[in-house]
Amino acid sequence: PPALYLTRYRGSGVGLALCRRLLEEDGRIHLCIACRNAQKSEATRDIILATHPAAQVSTVEVDLGNLASVLRVARELRCRYQRLDFVYLNAGIMPNPHVNFKALWNGLLTGRVLHMLTTAEGIMTQMDRLNGDGLQEVFATNLFGHFILVRQLESLLCGNEKPSRLIWTSSSNARESAFSLSDYQHAKGQESYSSSKYATDLTSVVLNRKFNKQGLYSSVVCPGLVMSNMTYRILPVFLWKLLMPIMWLIRFFAKTYTLTPHNGAEAHVWLFKQKPEYLDALVKYHSCCSGLGKSYVEPRKMDVDEETAEKFYQKLLELEKQSLERYSDLLD
Repeated sequence: PPALYLTRYRGSGVGLALCRRLLEEDGRIHLCIACRNAQKSEATRDIILATHPAAQVSTVEVDLGNLASVLRVARELRCRYQRLDFVYLNAGIMPNPHVNFKALWNGLLTGRVLHMLTTAEGIMTQMDRLNGDGLQEVFATNLFGHFILVRQLESLLCGNEKPSRLIWTSSSNARESAFSLSDYQHAKGQESYSSSKYATDLTSVVLNRKFNKQGLYSSVVCPGLVMSNMTYRILPVFLWKLLMPIMWLIRFFAKTYTLTPHNGAEAHVWLFKQKPEYLDALVKYHSCCSGLGKSYVEPRKMDVDEETAEKFYQKLLELEKQSLERYSDLLD
């Protein structure tokens, strides 16, 4: 039977590029697009079919920041399919991002500006808020909703003839300094995006330890700096237009400036072609680009402590138990 791929995305950017590139790799696959906006996902489906008219593309509607929505879509997917071969966990939000220009100037004076521009360390802050489930919105959307979805789909992911794969979109902005076990939802800080992406790295590490023997493998990728809807909200559009020539020049020194969604999906597609048994669970796979625009993948060891990862996983299980008590009617 054809393979099934579930990719959660905003209907543009890396998500759309990933769908197109997967079909270029194997036109027999069955793509299932999961998106918060049903109209946008249908429109994107039409875009994909315009270039791949024979492709099997279906859609589901889900808001990863809403537990009831996650549980409903998990039930729908369990009814539709017998297995999932790949699940691309690509949803992410960065609400109200702000650039700390003072920190950027200090980085310029201290020679750390290139590092700061490639990781956003010290120069990017966000304002978070509670969602309808009483969870921090960034944590809920960027990590916990995905975690609950994976947990609810275990019957489709484990025990199959072929391995199933989870591929999480993380970030070079995933930093241990922004994460705390005592405040893992990042209610007290202003780097919720960085914290949620570090939590993603921790979660992937533990999932491999728990589920590899059942045929489920987890990997983490970084798409690099891609010009997408999320990126354009950081600065006014006219500023980005002024900065773009400089950014193309920076790419000669900063290989993570992938810039285009096609380049940003490089690591996602590369993992599609790999045997998971030979991958390192402690490595993040970065989409990179040479100064002349050639895409490639660079594996880098993640800065994660496995003991911290295990403790965090236990906290996720506790939060899962507490959260799902409210939604017993949506559980089988």
